Amino acid sequence: MGESLPESDGIADVIVVSLASAEARRSAFAARAADTSLAWRFFDACTGPAPGMTIDEAAIRRNKGRPMSQGEIGCYASHFSIWQDMIARGVRQAIVLEDDTVVDWAYLEPLARTDLHAQGIDYLRLYAKRPTWQRVVQTDFLQHSRSIVELVGLAYGTQGYAITLAGARRLAAHCQNVQRPIDDEMDRSWAHGVPNLLLYPAPILEAAVASDIGASRFGPKTDPLYRSTRQRIWRQIERARMRMLKARRLLER
Repeated sequence: MGESLPESDGIADVIVVSLASAEARRSAFAARAADTSLAWRFFDACTGPAPGMTIDEAAIRRNKGRPMSQGEIGCYASHFSIWQDMIARGVRQAIVLEDDTVVDWAYLEPLARTDLHAQGIDYLRLYAKRPTWQRVVQTDFLQHSRSIVELVGLAYGTQGYAITLAGARRLAAHCQNVQRPIDDEMDRSWAHGVPNLLLYPAPILEAAVASDIGASRFGPKTDPLYRSTRQRIWRQIERARMRMLKARRLLER
């Protein structure tokens, strides 16, 4: 399990998820962060399940067409552990980064000092891996030409996000039972009710380094449970829930 996180002096606790053994990646991240005024710390990434998690192997196979890799389970446990620690200590807000990110610290400094919950924002992505349906929620957020958009769909990636205590409580409660990788689950705003908000343009980038999770997740979906009639019906229901959320958001404009 990852280490406990000490209190920070500002509104946001800045946490960098990194394997304890990843010395080169930690050194590179620290060098890139040398000039920031923010206090940040490494969180030792989990390498297995965390307390409070249960793993539903059959559901994972139905949803992904394969088992989750050990790296995916560790990634899931790391983020789940951070939320649990926030809840246990009453941390009002955190910025969570992974150690392979290139960060625009000049933007993250005011973001870390902004009370997001007071603005109705409990989860704010700083990066997404792929485009999906979106709508503009707010323009000129802390900086001219930086917008907040809401995503509906699977954008993937846990490279960086800001999260409040309320957001951590909602996601931790929803994610206790592991049925898919953590970024898949966090994207499912129609299921857990936390809007999937993203800063655009993104204030972080993913560095071109080898993933700690591995490439097995990109293989073909061959598991019979994934191809079952039951699961095909479930995927149709899931798509319908996404369409309904999009329709509601369009009516709110």
